[in-house]
Amino acid sequence: MMNKAKIYITIVSLMLSSTALFSQVNNIELVESIPVETTLDNPDIRNTLEIWLEMINSAQKTLDIEQFYISNEKGEPLDTVLNAIIAASNREVKVRVIIDAGMYQTYPETADDLDKYDNIEVRKIDIKSLTGGIQHSKYFIVDHKEVFLGSQNFDWRALKHIHELGVRIESSIALKYLSIFNMDWDYALYNDGGNWITDSTIVYAVRKNSQLIYTTLYDTINPIAVFSPKKYSFEDNYSKWDLSSIVEMIAGAKSEITLQFLSYNPITKDGYWEEVDTALIAASKRGVKVKLLVSDWNLSKTAVEHFKDLIQNPKFEVRYTAIPEYSGGFIPFARVEHCKFITADDYTWIGTSNMSYGYFYESRNVGLVVESGKFTKRVRDIFYTSWNSEYAVPIESTGEYTPRKRN
Repeated sequence: MMNKAKIYITIVSLMLSSTALFSQVNNIELVESIPVETTLDNPDIRNTLEIWLEMINSAQKTLDIEQFYISNEKGEPLDTVLNAIIAASNREVKVRVIIDAGMYQTYPETADDLDKYDNIEVRKIDIKSLTGGIQHSKYFIVDHKEVFLGSQNFDWRALKHIHELGVRIESSIALKYLSIFNMDWDYALYNDGGNWITDSTIVYAVRKNSQLIYTTLYDTINPIAVFSPKKYSFEDNYSKWDLSSIVEMIAGAKSEITLQFLSYNPITKDGYWEEVDTALIAASKRGVKVKLLVSDWNLSKTAVEHFKDLIQNPKFEVRYTAIPEYSGGFIPFARVEHCKFITADDYTWIGTSNMSYGYFYESRNVGLVVESGKFTKRVRDIFYTSWNSEYAVPIESTGEYTPRKRN
């Protein structure tokens, strides 16, 4: 495999000097996982394993990790990442890990192994008892200054057999994610039967009026940290609720909206969840091109019927991806489209939520909104790599579709 070029979209500080890149310059970088034996690779976008190792190996004081679960296979790429985390703890980096309490029941081994090491503490968070949701976010923070977030779980399959997109950002905005992490860290310890730690315990480490608009090598970007659920997040100049940010992006679009998700499900057991759906339909009716790409796990009868309704709207297209099985045999819960991102004109949202009600109202998720025409163009080009690939299949009004077997 060819070595990927190290490409940065660089956010230049006001005090730029000739010192090391990451000491004086803020950066944002797109990060992908490509299923092996596919043609989805974007040569200028570095792979997840390389970025994770680079970030973890750079940690000097703290490494804060919040993940849905941890699933490892010896000899697979995640094993290298876990060894890097252990090595960080051995050099006295303080490592904190939060995982979902329910998923811990399915994947306890690796979490328990990590918890045995000095300087590593693992906590299980039971969000289900509070909201009915899950801890679904996937992010980590290095030394309170650099964040990775995206669709990638701490799952060996996410590094080799699943299509993923994430983002690495070094900026003072990292402290926003740290505030959410600290809230969850406290709740995981002090859960007293359903009472979340109060907002007063959140450390607002970034001043409300601090400047977070940077001039980059490409153009100006305005990064906004976004979180779910709304009730257990916070909003200020540089932090918002995930869903409100998404709806604002869609409502403001004048040209094109692209969405790429594992699943898009506005039809729930409790009825129709309309917020995003109606915003997309309204956009299409005012002449905006809307393209939705989902996985072949998202082909239930209810979902397909809704997709068929959506494509009746002007300029609204829906496709799904069917990634071929691995030549080495069937791998459960893999070989799937798992990215979670949206572009709307000059705006990009990259996050950890799938597109359904529970991820925004009940579950912990994080994301990042970036306002930048050139950055968004690069993300949209990544979308079109999948949209125009041999694995993408259009949803048609007369088509018959069935979801793919997962396990």
